[in-house]
Amino acid sequence: MVLVIIITVIIVLLVIWFIGTYNSLISLKNKVMDQWSQIDVQLKRRSDLIPNLVKTVKGYVKHEKETLKEIVDARGLFVNAETPEDKMKVNDIVSKSAAKLIAVAEAYPDLNSNENFISLQKDLTETEDKISMMRQFYNDVVMKYNNKIESIPSNFVAYVCGFKKQAFFEINGDERDIVDVLLD
Repeated sequence: MVLVIIITVIIVLLVIWFIGTYNSLISLKNKVMDQWSQIDVQLKRRSDLIPNLVKTVKGYVKHEKETLKEIVDARGLFVNAETPEDKMKVNDIVSKSAAKLIAVAEAYPDLNSNENFISLQKDLTETEDKISMMRQFYNDVVMKYNNKIESIPSNFVAYVCGFKKQAFFEINGDERDIVDVLLD
């Protein structure tokens, strides 16, 4: 009889531990999704700013068609990206193209004094800053989540319930490069 009670207590404790671990994994997984959603909102905002920026710049920099085409193409890649992983990859291209467009615009004093351009440039800069900050929050949550699913003993629950590692939102080598702008 005592053995049955001991076994029952052990089973109940294991079930409570399993449920608690599962719930903490779900909580972390939902935080990862929430943080990605916050980044996605800012990526969408940046994508929405680009056509207005291109339209404003186009009137001033007629011979910079390659730069304008590059940012429009980059935005198209973002709009067509469906998964967070695809959006992370395309983000590097969009960021570099936007930075190049802003750098090209620096050479045009009339454009730099245009109120619409100044406002769009400010909005784009603020959005890039938010993306950078949110990328840090996202990566922090991903690290906690990945640590939890890889650590003993919670890795057992993660394996049994099919939790998978999440990718960090990293900057690739191209985005770290200085934007090189060649003016005609």
